[in-house]
Amino acid sequence: MIFMNPRNNPKFVRWLSASLKRVRSSWRKPQGINSKIRMKLKGRLPMPTVGYGAPKEMRYLHPSGLKEVLVHNVKDLEKINPEKEAVKIASSVGNKKRNEILKKAEEKKLKILNP
Repeated sequence: MIFMNPRNNPKFVRWLSASLKRVRSSWRKPQGINSKIRMKLKGRLPMPTVGYGAPKEMRYLHPSGLKEVLVHNVKDLEKINPEKEAVKIASSVGNKKRNEILKKAEEKKLKILNP
């Protein structure tokens, strides 16, 4: 049972997670000496390998194609390039400072990922 995710890579699920309720689907590497999945036999579940990685230019990018930059205050907005980077406001920022950041980002025409 192979599930595909939007990037055309298989969704790596843990062995027996589909048939056993107590086994969660989050990936764990098979350790058994006779494990067919560990041996990467044909027709079995896929294992994550380096070959599934994204190209270097695409790594760490938001789906919009912009690099995410974490912002804690208004001063951090000065360093951001609007063509290549997008703003992500830190979760520790309060309402008052968040509103200031939103106003300043709107003036500079920056994209905010979590307004």
